[in-house]
Amino acid sequence: MKSFTRALALIGAGALTLAACGTAPEESAGGGSSDGGGSSDYKACMVSDSGGWDDKSFNESSYNGLLAAEKNLGVETASAESTTTSDFAPNINNMVTEGCDLVITVGFLLAPATGNAAQANEDTNFAIVDSTAQDADGNPIEVENVKPIEFNTAEAAFLAGYLAASMTETGKVATYGGMNIPTVTIFMDGYVDGVAYYNETKGEDVQVLGWNKESQEGSIVGTFEDQSKGKAVSDEFYNAGADIIMPVAGPVGAGTLASAKEGDDRTVIWVDADGYETNSSDAAAQEVILTSVMKEMTTAVEDVITTSSEGEFDAAPYVGTLENGGVGLAPFHEYEDDVPAELVTELDTLKQDIIDGKVTVESTASPQGA
Repeated sequence: MKSFTRALALIGAGALTLAACGTAPEESAGGGSSDGGGSSDYKACMVSDSGGWDDKSFNESSYNGLLAAEKNLGVETASAESTTTSDFAPNINNMVTEGCDLVITVGFLLAPATGNAAQANEDTNFAIVDSTAQDADGNPIEVENVKPIEFNTAEAAFLAGYLAASMTETGKVATYGGMNIPTVTIFMDGYVDGVAYYNETKGEDVQVLGWNKESQEGSIVGTFEDQSKGKAVSDEFYNAGADIIMPVAGPVGAGTLASAKEGDDRTVIWVDADGYETNSSDAAAQEVILTSVMKEMTTAVEDVITTSSEGEFDAAPYVGTLENGGVGLAPFHEYEDDVPAELVTELDTLKQDIIDGKVTVESTASPQGA
């Protein structure tokens, strides 16, 4: 494995995003100080995707934003944890019935249920992480009481692809998805293009297993819950010669960590949250995580709750980018002392070139306005 360095903090992010998820609501009277101007008369609620609050990924990061708002603003909160897609609509409706001022839903799969509930409850404000509202047929719709919170993760994944290509010792890296939906494929598109950019600028031929950006086809395991499928596909990739894998599959990515721990020189690039931090109870898993492609959902959720509790809700989409800190790469943690200064400089320069428009990162799944 080629060397790394601590300077990914230079590339790392720090900004906005939001989420929501649910089943029978868990409620707590908001505590903490109200320094942010919030009020215990305001109630913020969240409904999870089927991955649940402890997915070590986007549900958990979003939920942490709700908890931060409860602590720092003194608002009331309630949450509903979904276990299947059939829970989405009932959980959202439960939040409305609970008298929530703002209902945050987490994930693209909740878009139709969010759109339907928002149209039926015009006096309740909604926000959705990783999507716009949709109609029953899955078509995007603009609704005055729904704020989309989206992330152009292709930009940060581009950096991860360049990083992976520069670090591989085998000349092969890989990626796979949980489901073939835009919030998954946008990572994979950026990753593939980052590897291609490395090959172009360095005259190399690093291969990407698992995803063809042009055809939009590749390794999709069809679940965000079954970790055994993540383990199986990762075993195949590592056995085929890949030494770095980026799973874009929520909790299923734990299967990739398990596979990586079984062999030498196998590493993982996590997504959504800083996987090193979310896997803090598993030292062996931390040892195989090179970095993570992050969406700053915790900060975004708290920010949206803050502005909404102050009477400043609007439906204008938020799009997290490298420029505004909404997406980025996590620090290298275990590998921070091994990154060559030259690679750190290249990544930092590449990040700025993307921000300045000198390098274009494109994905059919990129949010509007990105």
